[in-house]
Amino acid sequence: MPLNTEDLEHVYGARTPEEARAAYDGWAERYDGDNLAGGFRLPGVAAGFAARHVPRGSGPILDAGCGTGLVGEALTVFGFGPLHGLDLSPRMLAAAEARGVYESLTEHRLGTPLPFADGAFRAASCFGSFGPGHAPPESLDELARVVRPGGHVLFNLVEASYEAQGFPAVMERLAAAGRWREAERSPAFRAFLLTEPELLCRVFVFEVLT
Repeated sequence: MPLNTEDLEHVYGARTPEEARAAYDGWAERYDGDNLAGGFRLPGVAAGFAARHVPRGSGPILDAGCGTGLVGEALTVFGFGPLHGLDLSPRMLAAAEARGVYESLTEHRLGTPLPFADGAFRAASCFGSFGPGHAPPESLDELARVVRPGGHVLFNLVEASYEAQGFPAVMERLAAAGRWREAERSPAFRAFLLTEPELLCRVFVFEVLT
């Protein structure tokens, strides 16, 4: 089944965390099939960027906004772990648990304080969670906090909306405060090879400094 644009509009149009949770709960059973039929590229792209910046075996990785575990599974194929997943949707988390690639899974909403200690992770990945109606840019503060100095935060943003959402200001604030530095920024690319031709994304990688 090809990706249903209405599902994508439903999650991007969520106005509250409760609406986003309900949208993803309702989509969980069809999520993998819908996205993979559309040529969903983010899981492989995420693992590729991790391979460029995160040595295997260097420590635990947080998969923030893990959804059904597509990114986590790709990271496992590349030899990364242990993985810890976090998502606001219990049905998405149930699907992620069935993959058997996570050491732990936590139901939690990005944009609020994360239930992890400072520097608990070697890296944090967050792919597919920062589009319109999703986690706010302030989520980056917490992702930087839970990654140890020398570690990396990897995430994608939607090209058409991330500036209006306020992400550049947060990224620049963290850099100015000496919390992190930009290590890599990809060119814009299509998130789906077969559908949604106007949905362009960009990957950002930041090295945590303090």
